[in-house]
Amino acid sequence: MLRSILRTSASGTSSIKPSPIPISLSWAQNYSSKNTNTNVTKGKQTKSKGDAKRSGADEHSSSAGGKEVDKALSDAQARARQLAADEKDPSLDVGPNGRRLFTSTSSLSLLSHKDACSYCKFSMKGLNAVLPEGLPEGMVKEFEDSLRPALLVRPSFLDLRDHFRRIVDPPLRFTDEKGPKVRKQIVLDGPASCGKSIALAMLVHWARDEGWLVFYVPRGREWTHGGFFTKNPDTGLWDTPLQATNVLKDFLKCNESHLKQLPCQIDDPIPLSEGAGVGRLKDADSMAMPEGSTLYDLVNTGIKYSQAAVAVVVRLRRELSLVKSIPVLIAIDQYNSWFTFSEYEEAVTLRSRRPVHAREVAMVNAFRSMMHDDMMVGAFSHSTAVGKLRKDLPDVPVDARLNLPRYTLDEAATVCHYYLRQRLVGHEVFSEENWKKVYYLSNGNGAEMRGLVPFMRSSA
Repeated sequence: MLRSILRTSASGTSSIKPSPIPISLSWAQNYSSKNTNTNVTKGKQTKSKGDAKRSGADEHSSSAGGKEVDKALSDAQARARQLAADEKDPSLDVGPNGRRLFTSTSSLSLLSHKDACSYCKFSMKGLNAVLPEGLPEGMVKEFEDSLRPALLVRPSFLDLRDHFRRIVDPPLRFTDEKGPKVRKQIVLDGPASCGKSIALAMLVHWARDEGWLVFYVPRGREWTHGGFFTKNPDTGLWDTPLQATNVLKDFLKCNESHLKQLPCQIDDPIPLSEGAGVGRLKDADSMAMPEGSTLYDLVNTGIKYSQAAVAVVVRLRRELSLVKSIPVLIAIDQYNSWFTFSEYEEAVTLRSRRPVHAREVAMVNAFRSMMHDDMMVGAFSHSTAVGKLRKDLPDVPVDARLNLPRYTLDEAATVCHYYLRQRLVGHEVFSEENWKKVYYLSNGNGAEMRGLVPFMRSSA
């Protein structure tokens, strides 16, 4: 009996794991795989000389690869220990031309243009508390490579922060029409790795420090990719209840105290649709909010009932426009992914499908437009690879685009001295000539500069 079991397990069938794809609630597609039975014959296994050589080479390469990994780990640990010891020596915190490398100002609200081209220190605990929705990928990579949660204070960020500060608290000298034009809607654009996502995250950080109510979406592409999707026959749009629930949970994390004080101003009942894996509620097409409900109650309703999640997100957008007691900012990263096709497809016939555009997704349809009087910032992300978009985007003011530059020469000097301070490159090879080579080779691309700095070599 045991032998027959062993034979059966030896001639096992192959299994294929399906890749995670969006699943429509209206229909499901069945997949079948053909299993082939293989006959196993007993016999003495022998290895040829070539097989033995290849096996030995594989073992050698495996051991060599293991040694390289061990060396990399030991180098990283040694670097971390050295940086910990460097903290006791403030004389190392020197930037280009003897300037201070780190600003003494700990608040983003108190930063001035005198602090430009210096680094601002953060704590990971504080960042995760004020940005619970998640940090931008570029920011996380910067922290991991430099082994310190610190960011360069750029003039472009200071200008962006001061722009929105003037909207809420306009200075007296700009009360006349001769002052600079103030735009409540801005699209952050610019070349790859110029810091758009980091600038947006820092703006959200500053706004929340100022007590604003901020609706922050660090990964807008997730609104149109993955999860469940179903077409709502009442609206003709596509509902994504899983994404809606996650959005509401994220919004509640950092805004709970504000939401509990803001009453709902729309009394219409909340329409219900199909939930994620739970279908529709029986004998109920809508849900009324109790009298005296707050925005906190509204958000919790969408979290509790999957059938109401999408409608609550759409209702929340309308409610945010009616809030006047505190400033409200809507910040969307990967905003360009809302102007192209989603990952979803609609079955037209048995053999054909139609791609669903992002504007047909209910949540995107509610939040994408900038043709309103609310403060809103959208940041383009080249990592989403949606292709080049036309300049005149629908539902976006013509003058809304703000192009962020890559590093200037002065910023690059500070960045390279910071990487020297963080031991990404050694003092023996660091020179003005070498860091300028890195700057010109990367054309001011922040990610490329960080990758090129460790490859500095001493001049011949």
